[in-house]
Amino acid sequence: MEKLNSIIVDDNEIDRLTVLSFAKRFPVFNILGSFSDSDEALKTIESDPVDILFLDIDMPGLSGVELRKKVKHIPACIFITSHPEFAVESFELETLDFIVKPLKFDRFEQTARRIEDFFEMRNKASLFESSIGGDVIYIKEGHEQIKIKLHEILYLEALKDYTLIVTPQKRYCVLSSIGLLLKEISFQSFIRVHRSFAVQKQFINKINTHEIILNNNLAIPVGRSFKDNLKFLL
Repeated sequence: MEKLNSIIVDDNEIDRLTVLSFAKRFPVFNILGSFSDSDEALKTIESDPVDILFLDIDMPGLSGVELRKKVKHIPACIFITSHPEFAVESFELETLDFIVKPLKFDRFEQTARRIEDFFEMRNKASLFESSIGGDVIYIKEGHEQIKIKLHEILYLEALKDYTLIVTPQKRYCVLSSIGLLLKEISFQSFIRVHRSFAVQKQFINKINTHEIILNNNLAIPVGRSFKDNLKFLL
Protein backbone atom coordinates (compact mmCIF):
# COMPACT_ATOMS: atom_id res chain seq x y z
CA MET A 1 0.00 0.00 0.00
CA GLU A 2 1.19 3.53 -0.76
CA LYS A 3 2.08 5.73 2.19
CA LEU A 4 -0.82 7.68 3.68
CA ASN A 5 -0.26 11.36 4.43
CA SER A 6 -1.27 11.97 8.04
CA ILE A 7 -1.44 14.86 10.49
CA ILE A 8 -1.81 14.90 14.27
CA VAL A 9 -3.66 17.69 16.09
CA ASP A 10 -3.73 17.77 19.90
CA ASP A 11 -3.09 20.65 22.31
CA ASN A 12 -1.65 18.24 24.91
CA GLU A 13 2.03 17.76 24.12
CA ILE A 14 2.37 14.36 25.81
CA ASP A 15 -0.69 12.98 24.00
CA ARG A 16 0.52 14.45 20.72
CA LEU A 17 3.95 12.84 21.11
CA THR A 18 2.35 9.53 22.08
CA VAL A 19 0.30 9.43 18.87
CA LEU A 20 3.38 10.42 16.88
CA SER A 21 5.55 7.70 18.42
CA PHE A 22 2.88 5.03 17.83
CA ALA A 23 2.24 6.15 14.24
CA LYS A 24 5.94 6.00 13.42
CA ARG A 25 5.89 2.25 14.11
CA PHE A 26 3.72 1.76 11.02
CA PRO A 27 5.48 2.40 7.70
CA VAL A 28 2.15 3.14 5.98
CA PHE A 29 1.82 6.48 7.82
CA ASN A 30 3.67 9.47 6.39
CA ILE A 31 3.42 12.13 9.09
CA LEU A 32 3.20 15.55 7.45
CA GLY A 33 3.04 17.38 10.75
CA SER A 34 2.09 17.36 14.41
CA PHE A 35 0.21 20.45 15.62
CA SER A 36 -1.03 21.91 18.89
CA ASP A 37 -3.98 23.75 17.34
CA SER A 38 -6.35 23.48 14.39
CA ASP A 39 -5.32 26.73 12.72
CA GLU A 40 -1.74 25.52 12.24
CA ALA A 41 -3.03 22.18 10.93
CA LEU A 42 -5.22 23.95 8.38
CA LYS A 43 -2.17 25.55 6.77
CA THR A 44 -0.73 22.11 5.99
CA ILE A 45 -4.11 20.76 4.88
CA GLU A 46 -4.46 23.63 2.42
CA SER A 47 -1.00 23.07 0.95
CA ASP A 48 -0.66 19.26 0.91
CA PRO A 49 -2.99 16.33 0.21
CA VAL A 50 -3.96 14.67 3.50
CA ASP A 51 -5.38 11.14 3.86
CA ILE A 52 -5.72 10.81 7.64
CA LEU A 53 -6.50 13.12 10.56
CA PHE A 54 -5.62 12.08 14.11
CA LEU A 55 -7.64 14.65 16.08
CA ASP A 56 -8.21 15.61 19.67
CA ILE A 57 -11.67 17.14 20.22
CA ASP A 58 -11.43 19.55 23.16
CA MET A 59 -8.91 22.18 22.03
CA PRO A 60 -8.74 25.96 22.41
CA GLY A 61 -9.96 27.88 19.40
CA LEU A 62 -11.24 25.57 16.67
CA SER A 63 -12.22 22.20 18.20
CA GLY A 64 -11.50 18.88 16.56
CA VAL A 65 -15.17 18.51 15.61
CA GLU A 66 -15.20 21.96 14.02
CA LEU A 67 -11.97 21.21 12.15
CA ARG A 68 -13.44 17.99 10.79
CA LYS A 69 -16.48 19.88 9.54
CA LYS A 70 -14.17 22.18 7.58
CA VAL A 71 -12.15 19.35 5.99
CA LYS A 72 -14.67 16.57 5.35
CA HIS A 73 -12.93 15.88 2.03
CA ILE A 74 -10.15 14.10 3.96
CA PRO A 75 -11.02 10.37 3.72
CA ALA A 76 -10.19 9.15 7.24
CA CYS A 77 -10.65 10.87 10.60
CA ILE A 78 -9.60 9.32 13.91
CA PHE A 79 -10.74 11.13 17.06
CA ILE A 80 -8.55 10.56 20.14
CA THR A 81 -10.15 12.26 23.13
CA SER A 82 -10.84 12.24 26.86
CA HIS A 83 -14.53 12.92 26.17
CA PRO A 84 -16.49 9.77 25.25
CA GLU A 85 -19.72 11.80 25.20
CA PHE A 86 -18.68 13.17 21.79
CA ALA A 87 -18.75 9.70 20.19
CA VAL A 88 -22.22 9.96 18.63
CA GLU A 89 -21.62 13.44 17.22
CA SER A 90 -18.24 12.44 15.84
CA PHE A 91 -19.61 9.50 13.85
CA GLU A 92 -22.02 11.84 12.12
CA LEU A 93 -18.87 13.41 10.65
CA GLU A 94 -17.77 10.21 8.87
CA THR A 95 -15.35 9.21 11.62
CA LEU A 96 -13.40 6.03 10.95
CA ASP A 97 -12.55 5.41 14.61
CA PHE A 98 -13.04 6.98 18.04
CA ILE A 99 -10.47 6.32 20.78
CA VAL A 100 -10.87 7.33 24.41
CA LYS A 101 -7.69 8.46 26.20
CA PRO A 102 -5.38 7.36 27.66
CA LEU A 103 -4.15 5.96 24.36
CA LYS A 104 -2.54 2.51 24.54
CA PHE A 105 -0.47 0.97 21.79
CA ASP A 106 -2.65 -2.13 21.36
CA ARG A 107 -5.69 0.11 20.78
CA PHE A 108 -3.77 2.25 18.30
CA GLU A 109 -2.66 -0.93 16.53
CA GLN A 110 -6.33 -1.89 16.03
CA THR A 111 -6.94 1.53 14.54
CA ALA A 112 -3.95 1.21 12.22
CA ARG A 113 -5.37 -2.08 10.93
CA ARG A 114 -8.78 -0.48 10.34
CA ILE A 115 -7.15 2.36 8.43
CA GLU A 116 -5.24 -0.04 6.18
CA ASP A 117 -8.39 -2.09 5.59
CA PHE A 118 -10.40 1.02 4.79
CA PHE A 119 -7.95 2.35 2.21
CA GLU A 120 -7.49 -1.07 0.66
CA MET A 121 -11.26 -1.41 0.25
CA ARG A 122 -11.57 2.17 -0.94
CA ASN A 123 -9.06 1.48 -3.69
CA LYS A 124 -10.88 -1.70 -4.72
CA ALA A 125 -14.43 -0.43 -4.27
CA SER A 126 -15.28 -0.62 -7.96
CA LEU A 127 -14.33 -4.32 -7.98
CA PHE A 128 -16.68 -5.45 -5.22
CA GLU A 129 -20.37 -6.02 -4.97
CA SER A 130 -22.33 -8.41 -2.81
CA SER A 131 -25.41 -10.44 -3.49
CA ILE A 132 -27.41 -12.45 -0.99
CA GLY A 133 -28.84 -15.84 -1.82
CA GLY A 134 -29.83 -18.84 0.27
CA ASP A 135 -27.34 -19.74 3.02
CA VAL A 136 -24.37 -18.12 1.34
CA ILE A 137 -23.09 -14.72 0.31
CA TYR A 138 -21.63 -14.25 -3.15
CA ILE A 139 -18.97 -11.56 -3.41
CA LYS A 140 -18.04 -10.43 -6.88
CA GLU A 141 -14.34 -9.67 -7.24
CA GLY A 142 -13.47 -8.76 -10.80
CA HIS A 143 -14.96 -11.48 -13.00
CA GLU A 144 -15.03 -14.07 -10.21
CA GLN A 145 -17.73 -14.84 -7.68
CA ILE A 146 -16.57 -15.95 -4.24
CA LYS A 147 -18.99 -18.01 -2.17
CA ILE A 148 -18.97 -17.53 1.60
CA LYS A 149 -20.99 -19.80 3.87
CA LEU A 150 -23.03 -17.72 6.28
CA HIS A 151 -22.58 -20.08 9.23
CA GLU A 152 -18.80 -19.66 9.00
CA ILE A 153 -18.83 -15.88 9.39
CA LEU A 154 -17.48 -14.90 12.82
CA TYR A 155 -18.37 -11.24 12.75
CA LEU A 156 -18.97 -8.15 10.64
CA GLU A 157 -16.93 -4.97 11.02
CA ALA A 158 -18.05 -1.60 9.67
CA LEU A 159 -15.64 0.72 7.90
CA LYS A 160 -17.75 3.70 6.89
CA ASP A 161 -19.60 2.67 3.69
CA TYR A 162 -17.93 -0.76 3.59
CA THR A 163 -18.22 -3.90 5.68
CA LEU A 164 -15.58 -6.48 6.50
CA ILE A 165 -16.86 -10.05 6.57
CA VAL A 166 -14.56 -12.07 8.79
CA THR A 167 -14.28 -15.87 8.70
CA PRO A 168 -11.67 -18.07 10.45
CA GLN A 169 -9.79 -18.38 7.15
CA LYS A 170 -10.00 -14.95 5.55
CA ARG A 171 -11.48 -11.46 5.59
CA TYR A 172 -13.60 -10.16 2.72
CA CYS A 173 -15.12 -6.78 2.01
CA VAL A 174 -18.33 -5.58 0.45
CA LEU A 175 -19.41 -2.14 -0.66
CA SER A 176 -22.36 -1.98 1.71
CA SER A 177 -22.86 -0.45 5.15
CA ILE A 178 -23.22 -2.80 8.10
CA GLY A 179 -26.68 -1.36 8.79
CA LEU A 180 -27.99 -2.30 5.35
CA LEU A 181 -26.38 -5.73 5.52
CA LEU A 182 -28.04 -6.52 8.85
CA LYS A 183 -31.47 -5.76 7.39
CA GLU A 184 -31.13 -8.75 5.07
CA ILE A 185 -33.02 -11.88 6.16
CA SER A 186 -29.85 -13.95 5.81
CA PHE A 187 -28.19 -11.97 8.60
CA GLN A 188 -30.89 -12.41 11.27
CA SER A 189 -28.52 -14.57 13.34
CA PHE A 190 -26.19 -11.59 13.80
CA ILE A 191 -26.39 -9.27 16.81
CA ARG A 192 -25.27 -5.65 16.62
CA VAL A 193 -23.05 -5.18 19.68
CA HIS A 194 -21.30 -1.97 18.66
CA ARG A 195 -21.62 0.76 16.07
CA SER A 196 -18.86 -1.02 14.15
CA PHE A 197 -19.43 -4.71 15.00
CA ALA A 198 -22.04 -7.46 14.69
CA VAL A 199 -21.48 -11.08 15.73
CA GLN A 200 -23.20 -14.42 15.34
CA LYS A 201 -25.00 -15.66 18.44
CA GLN A 202 -23.52 -19.15 18.32
CA PHE A 203 -19.93 -17.86 18.46
CA ILE A 204 -20.37 -15.88 21.71
CA ASN A 205 -18.47 -17.57 24.52
CA LYS A 206 -18.39 -14.92 27.26
CA ILE A 207 -19.84 -11.47 27.93
CA ASN A 208 -17.85 -8.92 29.94
CA THR A 209 -18.66 -5.33 30.86
CA HIS A 210 -17.13 -3.74 27.79
CA GLU A 211 -16.54 -6.65 25.42
CA ILE A 212 -17.63 -10.10 24.36
CA ILE A 213 -15.32 -13.06 23.80
CA LEU A 214 -15.92 -15.30 20.82
CA ASN A 215 -15.16 -19.02 20.78
CA ASN A 216 -11.75 -18.36 19.22
CA ASN A 217 -10.86 -16.04 22.16
CA LEU A 218 -11.29 -12.97 19.96
CA ALA A 219 -12.49 -9.91 21.89
CA ILE A 220 -15.14 -7.66 20.31
CA PRO A 221 -16.05 -4.32 21.95
CA VAL A 222 -19.58 -3.71 23.21
CA GLY A 223 -21.05 -0.23 22.79
CA ARG A 224 -23.11 1.20 25.64
CA SER A 225 -26.15 1.76 23.44
CA PHE A 226 -26.08 -1.86 22.22
CA LYS A 227 -25.87 -3.67 25.59
CA ASP A 228 -29.62 -4.38 25.58
CA ASN A 229 -29.10 -6.54 22.48
CA LEU A 230 -27.21 -9.02 24.68
CA LYS A 231 -29.69 -9.25 27.56
CA PHE A 232 -31.16 -12.51 26.27
CA LEU A 233 -27.79 -14.20 26.89
CA LEU A 234 -27.38 -13.01 30.51
